[in-house]
Amino acid sequence: MNTLERYNTFVMGNYAVAPMTLVRGLGAKVWDDVGKEYLDFTSGIAVNALGHAHPRWVKAIAEQAETLGHTSNLFRNPNQGLLAEKIVSKAGKGKVFFCNSGTEANEALLKLSRLHGKQKCGKEGEKYRVIVTGNAFHGRTFGGMSLTPQEKIQKGFRPMLEGVDVAEMNNLGSFERLITDKTAAVMIEIIQGEGGLTVASKDFLQGLRALCDKHDIMLLCDEIQTGIARTGSFFAFQQAGIQVDAFSMAKGLGGGFPIGAIWVSERFAEYFTPGSHGSTFGGNPLATGAALAVMTVIDEEKLVTHAEAMGKYFYEQLEALRKASGGKIVSIRGCGLLIGIEIHRETPDFIKAFRENGLLTVPAGMNVIRLLPPLNVKREEIDTAIGIIRESLIRI
Repeated sequence: MNTLERYNTFVMGNYAVAPMTLVRGLGAKVWDDVGKEYLDFTSGIAVNALGHAHPRWVKAIAEQAETLGHTSNLFRNPNQGLLAEKIVSKAGKGKVFFCNSGTEANEALLKLSRLHGKQKCGKEGEKYRVIVTGNAFHGRTFGGMSLTPQEKIQKGFRPMLEGVDVAEMNNLGSFERLITDKTAAVMIEIIQGEGGLTVASKDFLQGLRALCDKHDIMLLCDEIQTGIARTGSFFAFQQAGIQVDAFSMAKGLGGGFPIGAIWVSERFAEYFTPGSHGSTFGGNPLATGAALAVMTVIDEEKLVTHAEAMGKYFYEQLEALRKASGGKIVSIRGCGLLIGIEIHRETPDFIKAFRENGLLTVPAGMNVIRLLPPLNVKREEIDTAIGIIRESLIRI
């Protein structure tokens, strides 16, 4: 029985899996089981921040596995404290809670907003509503789905959790109109990874910060895809010159090892008390060891500025391609190494053509293709990707 047969027999079919089996990766490249080489510009959907098999990351995991893999959070472990310190040094004064994934991190933010509401009015169930943006994506748990106003995500699983209001991205007035005495928080993605790569403007984010301050509601940020140097700053909200009250992170934090976390500002950091929230695996020595390696390499190899420079170069090359595409490419959007190509129609044919020509990409909505190279991508690898995209456009 081969891999395809095993998938068909034993693995649930909730993913539209590409007709290929990946068996090896190195840097920005992967190989399938018949030896074909691909340029991997999915990075595991923004997870493989250092690419595949970075030697520092591999060494950190191997050494930690030989030393201490898991203890639970009933005991301290050195890596968790060190990683929390590093995150706080990047994000600002506050504290960190560790979990296993992005949707778990967003669940923690949702629970935090409920605690804020209770703190403000003295009882539960009075101040609990959260305002999100249309086309947002915050995960697939019930809290995450409830915060995700997309039919394709919620269909079949209703009723959702009550208490979510939907405003329009970059329309401050639409947020202000939804605020009531029951509103506890606003939650936003700086760039909507699953929502077509719509980018929140600097003016909008600054206005949203002021609006939350005016009404004493929490400003929460989903940095699961945009964080960990992906956009050319360590966290995307920093580009607007604002400070949020709490934010979630995952994906690139572990560089391929599952880990999630939230950072919470000093004002709200004491809301979680012993027994109020927890995670069996969250922040264990192995996961935090992997994440520490990621953070160390990002600093030592100056990958924040590298991602900014390579993102700018990639954007410029794609913009030139758009102008020569005869209308096939409508726009280029995004920031840093989170870039979207808006196509004149739905994306499957284009993603298939890219793949057949050796470039792996991922959709972001009906007509946008995401390009997510590793943070240490080389200029010549971007040039190769541009050539593949150009050739694919000609063939379609």
